[in-house]
Amino acid sequence: MLREKSGETPAPGAKALEETTEDRDAELARLRTRVKQLEKINAALIDRVERSTDLQGGAFSMFETAISLEAMVRDRTGALEIALERLNTVNAELAQAHADATAARVLLRDAIESLSDGFALFDDEDRMILCNRAFLKIFPYFEAISDRAPEFSELASRVAPERWLKDRVAQHRRAQGAHVQALSDGRWIQINELRTSQGGTVGIYTDITSVKAEDARQRARELAERNLALQATLDTLSEGVCLFDQTGHLQAWNEGVLAMLGLEGEAGEGAPEIENHEMLRSWCLERQELDRAEALDWREEGEARSLGQLETMCMMGERHVVIRSVPLKNGGMVFTFDDVTDHVRFQRSLTETAETLERRVEERTAELVEVNRQLVDAKNEAETANRSKTSFIASASHDLLQPLNAARLFVSAMDGMAMPERAASLVQQASTALDSVEELLEALFEISRLDAGAVQPEIQPLALDPILTALRIEFAPLAQAGGLEFAIPETDLWVRSDPRLLRRVLQNFVSNAIRYTEVGRVCVEVKHTKDEVSVRVRDTGPGIAQEDCAQIFEEFRRVGKTQKIPGKGLGLAIVRRVTAVLGHAIELETAPGQGACFTIRAPRCAPEARAPELPASAQGTRAEEGGLVLVVDNDPAILRGMEALLENWGLDVVAVPDPGDPAAAAALEQGPVLMIVDFHLDEGRTGDEAVALLRGQTEREIPAILITADRGDEVAELAAGQGLPVLNKPVKPARLRALLRQLDVL
Repeated sequence: MLREKSGETPAPGAKALEETTEDRDAELARLRTRVKQLEKINAALIDRVERSTDLQGGAFSMFETAISLEAMVRDRTGALEIALERLNTVNAELAQAHADATAARVLLRDAIESLSDGFALFDDEDRMILCNRAFLKIFPYFEAISDRAPEFSELASRVAPERWLKDRVAQHRRAQGAHVQALSDGRWIQINELRTSQGGTVGIYTDITSVKAEDARQRARELAERNLALQATLDTLSEGVCLFDQTGHLQAWNEGVLAMLGLEGEAGEGAPEIENHEMLRSWCLERQELDRAEALDWREEGEARSLGQLETMCMMGERHVVIRSVPLKNGGMVFTFDDVTDHVRFQRSLTETAETLERRVEERTAELVEVNRQLVDAKNEAETANRSKTSFIASASHDLLQPLNAARLFVSAMDGMAMPERAASLVQQASTALDSVEELLEALFEISRLDAGAVQPEIQPLALDPILTALRIEFAPLAQAGGLEFAIPETDLWVRSDPRLLRRVLQNFVSNAIRYTEVGRVCVEVKHTKDEVSVRVRDTGPGIAQEDCAQIFEEFRRVGKTQKIPGKGLGLAIVRRVTAVLGHAIELETAPGQGACFTIRAPRCAPEARAPELPASAQGTRAEEGGLVLVVDNDPAILRGMEALLENWGLDVVAVPDPGDPAAAAALEQGPVLMIVDFHLDEGRTGDEAVALLRGQTEREIPAILITADRGDEVAELAAGQGLPVLNKPVKPARLRALLRQLDVL
């Protein structure tokens, strides 16, 4: 049923048609008014003609006036006929417009009535101007007042003034879309209200009570399923559990609590003996002989929040029971009962066992004290043996290198002499053989010292660039002689490491790369992250097979084509031990035919201020170029070899076995330009002591060089502290000559 407000536009869909009709009515009224004016003018003119008199009395003049008036009347009549014709056309269009508007209203009425949902339209004054039958079916109490265009607030007040009016009116005024509203009679209505362009409101109303009911049934089924799952979970617990709501009434329990408390009935059928918390408390105190009533206290909300779960050990008759009370957020409580009688008995048995074990431990302790004493003695013996081993290595190195050093000096002296080609070739071969023996012994001694723990790293912040610069100077001639491209970058990075050991590792990497690379290039790369610096030595050599990568770090292991190249196979074995001592990681990337890349990783650190290097003059007074050299060594063969070598270089030599020898005193009077002193002399005297003794016999500080077979850190530190350069045995003539030139002796 369609309801319309009298004199108002029936529906928004017919508004355009109604506006056209109103325009045509206005035009028709205007034309009618104009016709009436023309009729009045015509009547007035005719009356004037009939009553007028010619002031001059001329009949002809009156005739002309009549003709003129007739023409005017004819014109007016034609205009009137045109106006009437237009009026008829407008009337016909108006009739058609009325018919169209009527048809549109009928279609709109049918469309609204065909909706299964309630429909209502309110104007800008919030008065209902139309609705459909479905709307009145949803709100039957609106039907009595729907004919008089009531305001929405009047409609809303008929539903439920005490609950619904304020909220419903606010929702209606906002008209922001769909929402759900509950009615006082239990129904649920979905309301979808929107504003129209003229300020009114259009609403669609759907009764969703059945949907809500189905949703409630679904939730009830889900709740029932959850309750079943909860009950099943509770029944699987070994502990007895009972749950009370905020009023103290029992809500849930499991079979464990029924069995533990001796209650009749089964879970699901109820527990008739207890219905609330007080009954549970009484049952436990009176029937089960609970010794601590506070275990079942009901805690207030504030206390529950501060204490959380409470656990109380109780006695229930002869049983030991742990009662836990857990407060719930809704104000309820959960009590759990755990029979720990067997556990307590087991603990007691453990206590007895512990006491027995304690007695046994005391007995064993006395035995262990004796064993510990024996272990301490064994440890002391092991440390003594280790020190003896280190001392033996130092002594062995000295004794082995002494004759090797003498042989090196003799061969070097012969190398400078004029001799037949065959003899010169034999000397060169002897020199090469000595080089091999020297390298082998040095590597073996270094491995022995590393294995014995005699090498202790001095980890400190150090600049990486000086080490790389030394490598560049040391190996550039060797790479150039092999026709290799050689590149080492400059860097301002600092690392934490031992400078001597780190340089030893990099020397091995670079030396191997140059030795095993026939063509191409050898380059050093420096990469870094926030915490680490990586130094990589990359070459274009033959590469290494993957299965051989682990073997090359073992002693005397050489693989593939490298077996044909001179070498001892000890360099990487030393690298492995040194990096283990330093705690640095090493990596190898290689493949046959693609070269190799050895990498060492060291911790990065911030730069520190460098100590200024002392000039060469700080080590002592520079010697005069050429002159006398005093050599002190307790080995006669070394004295003869050193004397022959230095004389070949054009120097005068005085060689003595002891600094107290009269020949040494005579040499001092001649003003020697240099002293070369062995570190280990007879009667426990050391080279630095001999230098100090000899310098004390003259007024000037004579430059001195220490020569030793001891490669330990103590000797190096002692010499550095006194500003004495050190050469290790066997002495390489090239190094000795370079040092003499640095001291301006040659």
